[in-house]
Amino acid sequence: MRNVSPSNLTRRRLLVAGAAAAASGLLPARAASASGSESAWIPPDWLLDDLPRQMRALGVPGIGIAVVEDGALAWSRTIGIADASRGIAVDDASLWEAASLSKPVFAHAVLQLVDRGDLVLDAPLVRYARPAYLGTSPWLARITVRDVLRHTTGLPNWRKDPAREPLVPAVPPGTRIDYSGEAFTWLQLAVEAVTGESLDQAMRRLLFAPAGMRDSSYGWDAAMAARSVFGHRGPDDGAPGLPPQGLRAAWEAARPVAEQWGKPLSDWRYADAERALPQAQANAAAGVVNWPGDILANAAASLRCSVQDYARWMAVVVRASSAPWALRPATRTAMLTPQIALPGRYTEKTLGWNLEATRIGPVLYHSGSNAGVFKTFALGDPARGRALVAMTNAASGNVLYRRVVRAATGLDLLAFDL
Repeated sequence: MRNVSPSNLTRRRLLVAGAAAAASGLLPARAASASGSESAWIPPDWLLDDLPRQMRALGVPGIGIAVVEDGALAWSRTIGIADASRGIAVDDASLWEAASLSKPVFAHAVLQLVDRGDLVLDAPLVRYARPAYLGTSPWLARITVRDVLRHTTGLPNWRKDPAREPLVPAVPPGTRIDYSGEAFTWLQLAVEAVTGESLDQAMRRLLFAPAGMRDSSYGWDAAMAARSVFGHRGPDDGAPGLPPQGLRAAWEAARPVAEQWGKPLSDWRYADAERALPQAQANAAAGVVNWPGDILANAAASLRCSVQDYARWMAVVVRASSAPWALRPATRTAMLTPQIALPGRYTEKTLGWNLEATRIGPVLYHSGSNAGVFKTFALGDPARGRALVAMTNAASGNVLYRRVVRAATGLDLLAFDL
């Protein structure tokens, strides 16, 4: 389904007129929009018409795309299949596994807590939470909230054996970029400590409700399971059936415990996951549930939402707001600008985002990959109040979303090739 606001109807007419002029040699192929900047990021009709062919060729059953223009959700479309094994189509109600696109949303809520004085950006994280799985390295006491959000903790992305392996940094914090989901999980426990809430409870209060994100959750229940898309293998993977679904399998093992307790998974804190671990392991296949983090809503990776909901949040990111719950100007600036200077990098780290210089200026971006079969991407241009988000449900979805981004924005990011 395509949703186009009145302002974007004007843009589309301009684009059509611009295309005709370009064909006659009067204008460049990418026409100017009503605001005087480059073309709106709504994907061109030729791409939308050709997407089903590209999806078949690349082995991507489903994709959701949403576009923000002038700081508001302007257009969205879902195409294809949510579950190829049953032929169920995706639609506007489909919930996509956002994967690592979970991180910048959580970072935004953390910055809200910073604005409220509940967290301090440069305070040691151990001030707020020191989980028992931390190791003994003296560097742990130097890791700050800022280090987590800009990925300078020195911690690994994920431990190979979290049930037995302590969490320790490889280098002193603040000295290099080490992309780390573990760091975000630790920060999530700090948020639990200062709010007294689960991750989802805090996210609903701070961000989901104010931003109108009614179809977003880091948790899991039967209703979400029914609406969530399944991940699919790549075109060269001839194995039968659907591949392992990652989070879905772990949470399906924990869901009976939640139902027995009468406490939804979205309301669990780390202590709940610790208590539920033996029963969840008994419900799961070997190797699916290894430690409490496997059955806890995960700030680094477990957000599920409609593609429209993610774009609603992107609209908040790319357009400054005076709403009572909005970030303070200085905090918002920190979210949008480089936070560490390291030589030789083609991309910068903000608080929650990557930042790449392009021919139109700096743009924010983040990618996601869960279980190798959910591939997602978000791109933001705060200077022009626009954004694009694409979510797919296949191992080769990253190839498809790059084609969408290039065609819709005219940008060919270095991040796509490095």
